[in-house]
Amino acid sequence: MSDEWYTRLVQSGRLSVTLAEKRRSKESPDVAVAQPSGASRGLLASHLSDHVKLIRSLIKMSGLSKRGHNNARRIRINELSIDIPQLPESFHGFKLMHLSDLHLDMAPDIADVIAARVQPIAADATVITGDFRAATAGPVAPTVAAFEKVLPHLPRPVYAVLGNHDSLQVAAGLENLGLRLLFNEHVLMQRDNAQIAIVGVDDPHFFQTDDLDAALVGIPHGVPKILLAHSPEIYADAERSGIDFMLAGHTHGGQICLPGGYPVIVNADCPRRYCRGFWRHEQLRGYTSVGTGSSVVDVRFNCPPEIALHTLVAA
Repeated sequence: MSDEWYTRLVQSGRLSVTLAEKRRSKESPDVAVAQPSGASRGLLASHLSDHVKLIRSLIKMSGLSKRGHNNARRIRINELSIDIPQLPESFHGFKLMHLSDLHLDMAPDIADVIAARVQPIAADATVITGDFRAATAGPVAPTVAAFEKVLPHLPRPVYAVLGNHDSLQVAAGLENLGLRLLFNEHVLMQRDNAQIAIVGVDDPHFFQTDDLDAALVGIPHGVPKILLAHSPEIYADAERSGIDFMLAGHTHGGQICLPGGYPVIVNADCPRRYCRGFWRHEQLRGYTSVGTGSSVVDVRFNCPPEIALHTLVAA
């Protein structure tokens, strides 16, 4: 990672010194897998490599590897209308394309598959809720090069947050391509004389460097707030903070699910109802993507990958 880029990131106030150093301390190149802290963080919190070997062996023995591989490339477009309280009239019908968990270094063809799928989609902006990488250590250049294939086909502007697989090293490369990452900060989108806020927090799952209070500072009263967070685990904080709509990912919807789409593992420290698709928590509306790519194993069963297209409408 460029020391100059890191210095600018901290000095600009986009990421506090404390949280930046916390992140860097967990980004050791000797750590092969970014494992969550605490047993409550899910099955992947320990002995992940053993589980990966077991899953791969079971899939191979079942003879379903090819089918699972093909399933992982059949990306669905899920279109949803989202009621936003006090949405300005000029933003009625505003379309947000939502990608998550791209894991672009998982296989050589993934970037091309995603680029082809997003190319015909018309939207007003793109948001990405983290995990550009599949690897959690080692060179970041393959991920940046892969995203360079996808970015030209995404509706602009493009805003994103980092996930538990993403390091500050990859962040520098992504921003150099023109992507706008949100490190506990927000941007105001304007149409006519009206605004909405796109709020982004750093990874709340593994790095635990999210700071929603900091991200909300300076948003004018009454402006609708759309939150990007890698994991849905901060749903309660989001509701208490007055977020209108929360977008998340991380869970992959299980990725390998039982018939009927029931996930075996979601690896998120929150109720399962927040781990896939549209949900509500008191006044908060939320959507957790099942992911656009795949991780750990390059297959999907009973859980197709997706690109979500959210159309904002006045509540």
